[in-house]
Parts: sequence; C-alpha cells; structure tokens
Amino acid sequence: MFDEVAPGYDRTNTVLSLGNDQLWRIATTRAVAPRAGQRILDLAAGTGASSVSLAKSGAEVVAADFSPGMIAEGRRRHGGIPNLTFVQADATALPFGDEEFDAVTMSFGLRNVNDPKKALRELLRVTKPGGRIVVCEFSHPPSRAFNGLYRFYNDRILPTVAKAVSSNAEAYDYLNESIKDWPDQRTLSGWVREAGWTDVAYRNLSFGIVALHRARKSGR
Repeated sequence: MFDEVAPGYDRTNTVLSLGNDQLWRIATTRAVAPRAGQRILDLAAGTGASSVSLAKSGAEVVAADFSPGMIAEGRRRHGGIPNLTFVQADATALPFGDEEFDAVTMSFGLRNVNDPKKALRELLRVTKPGGRIVVCEFSHPPSRAFNGLYRFYNDRILPTVAKAVSSNAEAYDYLNESIKDWPDQRTLSGWVREAGWTDVAYRNLSFGIVALHRARKSGR
C-alpha cells in the first residue's frame, strides 16, 4: 500500500492536513534539536521529507522505512545529500547495533507497526545513553466539540479529497481507521515509559490532532 502511494505521498499529506504537516515537521525538528556531529535515526521516514529537515543541521541522518517504494522515492529525490542515507528497516528488528544514535525520531509511523511497544524498545536499544526520542503521531483532541469536528472531517471530507488527489484512495481509508483505533496521549506516554524511556512528556499540536512525545534514555 505504501509502495503504491510513494510518488504522491508528500503532496497528498499536505492537501489532506490543510498544510499542517509542514508545521508538525518544524515542531518535530525543533524537538529533536539536531546538531552537526550527531547521528540521528529517522524511522518511518517515508520519502525523507522529515529526514531532509534534520539533515540541514549537519547531523548524519539515517532515513529508515519498511516500504521499499518509499525508500526508492526518497533516494530519487534526496540521494545527493551527503549526510543523508536511506535504509530499508523493520521497526521491530532494526538493522543497527546497540547505542548507535544520539537521537531517534518517528513521525506518523509508530501507528503502522504491528508491535509498537517492541518498536519503542528497539529504538531504546539503538540510542546512546542520554540520547532522546521524539515521536510525532496522530492522537485524540481533548476537546469534545473539536474532536467531533475532527471526526466529521476524517469520516466525510477526507475520503472525498483523497479520491481526488491520491493514486490509492483506499490507503487513506486505512489512515482514518488507524487514527480511530490509536490510543490517546496518556496511553502512548505510558507505552514509552514501559519501554524503558525516562523523562517522558508530550505536548499537543493542532488542538490535539497530533501529539509530540519526548523522552530520554537514562545515562550509565
């Protein structure tokens, strides 16, 4: 499914999110706070839009994704960036050694992993002591009134727009269902803590449509 939508993936996301995806990317990059000399893993990187944003700092960025179609599209678009590499990877069995990365991040991908708790443990394994994790993911607006409007948009408007702008509208039916089934902010924070991360916190973006989760790996 993700292979099929790779060529138009970023454009479709911008349309369906009414441009908010770019604001979420900025917030995520600021939370990761990449610096030159650091090694950063961007998991579920898709075509690499988030990875490019991180790589502008001079950090060495590894863009990893389960979809070979996404990785191929990312290499086609951004393969000339010297401090950015693309790797196909399973989030539950990462092809990296222990404590390789200063920071790990995942945007709108944890929801698509078969075992998200295992993925959080894998991210902990490959992070250096004192390193940090940033997870940007769809969530549940705390306002009942706004949540009603949000559900109306996802149920009635999003499918129609997806049919017009996407090569695979069924993929965005999956998107809507996966958001409905995904746990709320506090539950996901609990999963992060259970995986072994410390200093767990989150903040809502766009009234809670998205939540930015942050934590650290304790030092030795």
